[in-house]
Amino acid sequence: MERLKNDFLSVLAESLGRHPERESILNEYNGHLDELLGELWELDDEKAIRDQVYSRLGTPYEIAAMWKEELSVTPSKMKWLFIALNIFFFAGGGLFTLAHNLLEWRWLSGLWYQLTSVPILIALLYMLFWALLGYEIGKGFGHKGNRLMKRTFILALLPNLTLMVLTVFRIVPREWFSPLLTETFIAICIILTILLYPVCLISYRWGKKASV
Repeated sequence: MERLKNDFLSVLAESLGRHPERESILNEYNGHLDELLGELWELDDEKAIRDQVYSRLGTPYEIAAMWKEELSVTPSKMKWLFIALNIFFFAGGGLFTLAHNLLEWRWLSGLWYQLTSVPILIALLYMLFWALLGYEIGKGFGHKGNRLMKRTFILALLPNLTLMVLTVFRIVPREWFSPLLTETFIAICIILTILLYPVCLISYRWGKKASV
C-alpha cells in the first residue's frame, strides 16, 4: 500500500507541475490516502485497492486537472460575486419597501402582505444564501479558501449590520416594514445574524470535503 501511495503522489506532483499550491495539495492528498488506505487494509489485491482509490479520489491526472481549472476562478471574483449578490438583495428589498410606502399600487401592497406573512421562510431562505456562500468557497478553493470565506463573510455582512443598527435605533421608521418588523422578528433576526458565521463555516467544511 505504501508503494501505491507513493506512486499516486509522485504522478500527482508531476501532473501539478508548477501549481502555486502544489505542496499544500500533495500534503492534503497524502492525508486522504492514509485515511482511505486504512479503510482498505483487508484487501489483498493491489489492483482492487487502486481501483477503489481512483473511484473515491479520482486519478492523479483528474485531480491535477481539477486544481489547474480552479486557478481560472480567482478568489477576488468569488468574493465580489457574493458581496454583489448580497447588495442586490438589500437594494431590491429597499426599493420594494420604498415603493410600497410611497406608491399606492394595490398589486404592490398585495405582494407586500403576501411576502411579509411568511417572515420565517424569508429568513430561512436568506440563511440558505449564506450556507451556499460557505459551501461554494469550500468546494471551489478547498483548504486555501478559509481566509477568503472569512473576508467575504465580513464584507458581505456590512449591509446587514447597517440595516440592523438603523432599524434598532429607529433611524429608519419601523412602520415602513409593518407588519413584518415586530419585536419578536427583530430578536429572531439578531439571533440568526449571530448564527450566520457558524452556518458559513459548517457549509465551507462540507464544501471542502465535497471537493475531494
